[in-house]
Amino acid sequence: MEYPLPTLSANEEKKISPDYVRLSAASAMVLRMQSGRFSREFDFGGINLLLNYDDGCLSDCAYCGLARTRPGDYEEKSFIRVDWPLFETDEVIERLVRYEDKMTRLCISMVTHGSAYRDTCEITEKICQRVKTPLSLLVAPPTLNRERLQHLKDLGADMIGVGLDAVTEEVFFDRRTNVPKGGLKWQNYWDIINYSREIYGPWKVNIHCVVGLGETDRDLCDMFYQLKERQILAYLFCFNPEPDSRMGNHPKSSIKRWRRIQLVKHLVENYDLPPSALEFDEEGALSRLNTPSSVINRVLRTLDKGMPFMTDGCPGENGEPGCTRPYGSYRPSESYRDFPFEPEMDDLQLIRRELMLEELVG
Repeated sequence: MEYPLPTLSANEEKKISPDYVRLSAASAMVLRMQSGRFSREFDFGGINLLLNYDDGCLSDCAYCGLARTRPGDYEEKSFIRVDWPLFETDEVIERLVRYEDKMTRLCISMVTHGSAYRDTCEITEKICQRVKTPLSLLVAPPTLNRERLQHLKDLGADMIGVGLDAVTEEVFFDRRTNVPKGGLKWQNYWDIINYSREIYGPWKVNIHCVVGLGETDRDLCDMFYQLKERQILAYLFCFNPEPDSRMGNHPKSSIKRWRRIQLVKHLVENYDLPPSALEFDEEGALSRLNTPSSVINRVLRTLDKGMPFMTDGCPGENGEPGCTRPYGSYRPSESYRDFPFEPEMDDLQLIRRELMLEELVG
């Protein structure tokens, strides 16, 4: 006797969202969906999901591993130099339920695609019905408007992230608009940032700022002050060249520059460092930091626990670091650019040397 074959939906046949999602390699490890281990043992509970489509992300940012014109199939592309294996969404949610006691923060990353909003709504609703871990959305502004942002909040999302990445309109245009398949608009991104701040409230919106796309230190510091005034979080990322992308041969920022930007952002956000304390050279590079050495020592010793050099990410339910994205800014074989755990004393001593403080505050 012959039995009819089960009918598969188009999404299942193509393995696309909302029926399938990609997980960061670290998330897949924690959910026991992929084997592996970290170079250092630490608690990790920030789970990152990424929407998946056959035609991928329709943006074409010069630095992004998911860029539309980067060679290769979408499913084989890395994102922030991290592998993102593909799984059935329902299976992922079952694992989230099973390991909920280990979770600190969940995040769904959208891509620029016509189905992204609809699919994000469906996945958000499914997760929030079964899991109490706070959920962030890293949104794709071209797919959204004010009403859609409100609907996502109503479904259960509690924080919005916007990957502005470029901190000036000029750099945004060069890296995200004036590219072969570009079209992203600086004003559109700020419209979504402004709507999100209105809807989600203070300290519930975060802006990704990538160090190394062509901006100056002065540009970055200006953005830190602007966002703090509006009670919007700034999350730092270090540009990490993706092979075969248009910026694949572009050097990443020096470790000295990266550490100094991390330090200044922390001082602005937590110590009310005034703009007058910062001096820049003719090219806009930070040349001097006029602040008491006691403050620097506090940051680099046990009181601040190395916080400025930890990964910027959405907090857990009680305000603790929730999303720590290991290996997003550096290769596993390299020293930590941002730490997914509290730096140890040896780490802090290395950080002090990398900062070359005697040049900056001496």
